[in-house]
Amino acid sequence: MSLSTDTLAAPPALDQGCGLPEESLRIVPIDAALGAEVTGLDATRPLRAGQVLALKRALLERHVLVFKRQRLDDAQFERLASYFGSVFRPPANVPVLGSDPYGGNTPDIVHVSNLEGGVLGYDELAAHADHHWTPVPSSGSLLYGIEVPSEGGDTTWFNLAAAWDALDTGTQREIAELKLITYNPFLRKLKPLPTGFPLYRTPDIEPLTPFEVHPLVRTHPDSGRRILHLGEKTEVEIVGVDPQYGAALIARLRKHLLQPRFAYTHRWSVGDIVYWDNQATLHARSAFDSGERRLLKRISLSGSRPF
Repeated sequence: MSLSTDTLAAPPALDQGCGLPEESLRIVPIDAALGAEVTGLDATRPLRAGQVLALKRALLERHVLVFKRQRLDDAQFERLASYFGSVFRPPANVPVLGSDPYGGNTPDIVHVSNLEGGVLGYDELAAHADHHWTPVPSSGSLLYGIEVPSEGGDTTWFNLAAAWDALDTGTQREIAELKLITYNPFLRKLKPLPTGFPLYRTPDIEPLTPFEVHPLVRTHPDSGRRILHLGEKTEVEIVGVDPQYGAALIARLRKHLLQPRFAYTHRWSVGDIVYWDNQATLHARSAFDSGERRLLKRISLSGSRPF
């Protein structure tokens, strides 16, 4: 299935009222630990204040918003994203998805695709948050389905705020003040180890630089909720603790946060746009047939330093 954005007609001229009435917007929670479906919104048109505020409130509560049946060109997609923040721009020496190998020149719209010019191919992707390893990780991302395979390529989000809430009080006290380094996986690709990608950096492994120290338990900057700031398989290190203890603790927390009770899995349709809170979720992808086409366009939004 595919959606061409090259042949879209220009949207009709708009009067000052522009956009659909707030009453036509419907935001319905999905029957899962997170997520809500948004209908009745025409994102080819500028949004009204009430619509934007309703969407921001819903994102804060549900962490993932699924916009159905959209047909946007790149300029309209960028305008939609701009209601929620400015485009994420990493430091020039910190590589991220879509940037040059050593950092820099990151496009505003990244093509997540197995097609020429795309990134991430067709394999399964472990649960992660975008840009954890940067000084100021992104606040969120919008991913737009242009072409999707007939099977596979599903995305699963995990609710990290709910994962924190479900921890026993003893574990919450144990980890509340710990500091975590998440090492840059794109730098590890440039400096591979014979043993592959480590899940925890031990003293025998030279640390990747540059790196940042962030809280293991982050406070959401808008809601104030506590959040486990940890991915499934990224190379990490807890600062100032015994490596054996640190590795065991991280393994225990990862097993906890990846439970199905914290998850929502999205089966993509052409025209879906999913906007998620990158500060409160992880996301993973199932593999799909390399012979099928998949093209999604991603815009990431700037965030704030974790605290």
